[in-house]
Amino acid sequence: MGNIFSISISCDGILSGCWDCTVGQAAYPCMLKSNLHDLQTAIEELADQKNDVQRRVENAEQQQHLKRLDQVQRWISRVEAMEAKVSNLVRDKDNSTQKVEKLCKFGGGLFSNCKTQYKVGKKLTKLLVEVNTLQRRGVFEVVAERVPAAIVYERSTEPTVGMDSTFGKVWGYLEEEQVGIIGLYGMGGVGKTTLLTKINNNFLHTPNDFDLVIWIVVSKDLKLENIQDSIGEKTGCCDDTWKDKDHLRKAEDIFRVLKSKKFALLLDDIWERVDLAKIGVPIPDRQNTSKLVFKTRSEEVCSRMGAHKKIKVECLAWDRAWTLFQEKVGEETLYIHPDIPKLAEIVAKECDGLPLALITIGRAMACKKTPQEWNHAIQVLKRSASEFSGMGDEVFPLLKFSYDNLPSEKVRSCFLYCALFPEDFLIHKRRLIYCWVGEEILDEYDDITGAQNQGYDIIGTLVNACLLEGREDYVRMHDVIRDMAMWLACECGKAKENFLVHTGAHLIEAPDFEKWKGAKRMSLMANQIENLVEGSICPSLSTLFLTNNRLKMISEGFFQHMPSLRVLDLSENKGITHLPMGISKLQSLQYLNLSQTGIRDLPIELKALDKLKYLNLEFTSKLNMVPRNVISSFLMLRVLRMYDCGSSDDILFGGEEALVEELVCLKHLDVLTITIRCVSAFKRFFTSLNLLTCTQVLCLESFTFVSSLDISPLTNMKRLDILNICDCESMEDLKLDLVQDGAAAQVPNGPCNSITMIKSCFHSLQRVSVYECPKLKDLTWLIFAPNLVTIDIHDCPEMEQIINCGQLSKVEEVVEDLSSFAKLNNLILINLPQLKSIYANALPSPYLKTIVVFNCPQLRQLPLDSGASKRNIVIEGEEDWWNELEWEKEATRNDFLSSFRNLKL
Repeated sequence: MGNIFSISISCDGILSGCWDCTVGQAAYPCMLKSNLHDLQTAIEELADQKNDVQRRVENAEQQQHLKRLDQVQRWISRVEAMEAKVSNLVRDKDNSTQKVEKLCKFGGGLFSNCKTQYKVGKKLTKLLVEVNTLQRRGVFEVVAERVPAAIVYERSTEPTVGMDSTFGKVWGYLEEEQVGIIGLYGMGGVGKTTLLTKINNNFLHTPNDFDLVIWIVVSKDLKLENIQDSIGEKTGCCDDTWKDKDHLRKAEDIFRVLKSKKFALLLDDIWERVDLAKIGVPIPDRQNTSKLVFKTRSEEVCSRMGAHKKIKVECLAWDRAWTLFQEKVGEETLYIHPDIPKLAEIVAKECDGLPLALITIGRAMACKKTPQEWNHAIQVLKRSASEFSGMGDEVFPLLKFSYDNLPSEKVRSCFLYCALFPEDFLIHKRRLIYCWVGEEILDEYDDITGAQNQGYDIIGTLVNACLLEGREDYVRMHDVIRDMAMWLACECGKAKENFLVHTGAHLIEAPDFEKWKGAKRMSLMANQIENLVEGSICPSLSTLFLTNNRLKMISEGFFQHMPSLRVLDLSENKGITHLPMGISKLQSLQYLNLSQTGIRDLPIELKALDKLKYLNLEFTSKLNMVPRNVISSFLMLRVLRMYDCGSSDDILFGGEEALVEELVCLKHLDVLTITIRCVSAFKRFFTSLNLLTCTQVLCLESFTFVSSLDISPLTNMKRLDILNICDCESMEDLKLDLVQDGAAAQVPNGPCNSITMIKSCFHSLQRVSVYECPKLKDLTWLIFAPNLVTIDIHDCPEMEQIINCGQLSKVEEVVEDLSSFAKLNNLILINLPQLKSIYANALPSPYLKTIVVFNCPQLRQLPLDSGASKRNIVIEGEEDWWNELEWEKEATRNDFLSSFRNLKL
């Protein structure tokens, strides 16, 4: 019975399987095919639906700063998972479309096909149901919502003027993933804290995904634990045990809280690098997307903080400054009298766009309702701004923090010295440094280069501290900073005679000499003083600036009682023709500037100035007599400037050769600028190694009856910065013979046979000017000057090529690493009627800024390629010449159309 029962069960199973299979075979063949088609169609529709939802989400996030709903994100994730599942099903070799098609045709054995059909059919049906469900659930009226505002405390602030552009730039950086640290820097009182406050408050009013915004006032006395306590309080780290923890434990607690949050840390008023790691603050980066924004007065601090973006907060432009000033004064006062608006403009301009000064002075003037009061205010601001209400007790003390934070007393002295120059005056950096050297503010060095390097470093420090504004070779001191500097120099107003400064005051005579007695430094620049007829006992006076007056006469006794005077500047006084013999009394004098004066002779008494380190005689065209042995007596001289000094070669008895002999005696000379007007002096000059080494500016002028000049000796001038060649009527060529390791090349006559390569020379040469040399045909030797910045050629009627193409190919055969004109900024070509070409190759354009061409009618091509059009090069010339220029492609001409400026001389 058991066996029968067992067989019965097996048969039942077989019959049951056969029945199921038969029913399945009857039901699934068509369903398999239709379900597969329906699934493929449904999954494509679902993918389209997902893409539509994603676009809505991305638009909401990017344009409206909303956050996607969690249910939307879950749906998108499920759709992506379903897409993968269906894709895997189709790719599966056991469930491929072809397999399903075959199953639909009853291929294969009964039992195996029956089971496979059932399995596949069931899977397809299930997937189709799931896809249809996802389609129904993917209909969203809302895909994103506003993010709850970050925890931020609003700070009180006044309405801002003129900050929108800078604010927009900062906020834009806050929205960029790659920018984590932003530094705001600028001079005191310019509005950095106001800007930071506006950024803080904007987190309340602008949708964002920050969890926490933290404002910390750091201040000058940086204490890490105080910063930790402030952050701990605002992040909820402070508990009963907080005060008992050391700074390491506090840092751990802060880090544990902030690492899981997206935070914005705003640091107000930092003066040195803040070590975020020691505080416990995670470094903001692309991964955590947190932000750090800080404000400081030093660009150097921005660098030390690792700022990804540094933004200088500038003073206001005039229109914005005037708007702010009017707001503070008020319409009632401003228009109570018709004269007041114009006077108010004068007062506002004294603030030079500094918001703190505009606000302080504007409020002080709000109750001044007569023109007389406004005129008095102008007089006080120009004479002594510290006496004006609010300046000495509000504005200057705030600005003084920057001064106090300078690294040394030496740097502070250099800063105060800048106040001797007039308002808005562009101070040449080297002029300033030489004055510092003369005043013995800088350290002693073996040569002037060391002092110059230190001077440039100090200038950089002052620029970084926003106490000076840097402009290439010049610096400028903001008017209010200058007023503050004079206030400090006069011991905060307690010793007003320390610095006696009356610049640009329209004085026709010197101030009362009684005021000179206590002066340490004095500046009467840019006035109209004609005579200095009276002297004064000035035991402490160390600097006297008399630049740019109308001086005609200085009395013999004027310098009698100035034993400490070390710096004397008489430059830009065209009317003065003689120096008093009493100048010999200035035995402490180290700096004497007589440039651009009408001096006709130097007194023999100058020999007494044996401490002189700097003497400037440049542009003294009327100087026709220098006594023998005067120049050679300045044995301590470091800088001698004689460019365009005198009008002939016989200013010294015996001519320029005798002058060269005296120059040779100056063993400590480090810087020389000179004009040479005769070949014999030129040849003698180049026999002195010291003169070759120290010459920075050389002018070769009026070489009469010289048709060819060998300029090979110039290659030994290691510091030659500027070379001018002018008014050489007979000169036809400039020869350059280069010899190195047995090899020789001659320009322009071509290289001689040699296989040894020659390297370029003239490495220090940056500017070459050639004027009024009517027979010169080319300047091919310029290819040996790799660091040229400016080429300026005027009035050479036979100049045909700047670089001779034929000679260039020969030179390239023997010259190693020829990288001509790679640093060229400016090319100026004027009155060259025969000029046909500039250079055979396209000029390197990384630094090229300006090309000026005037009256060069035969010049048909410029050495520029299309890539140079992207460098914003300015091309100035006549319109007719421009229209006739030939270009490699018409498209290249079009590329340069925006670069052209019509020039009319």
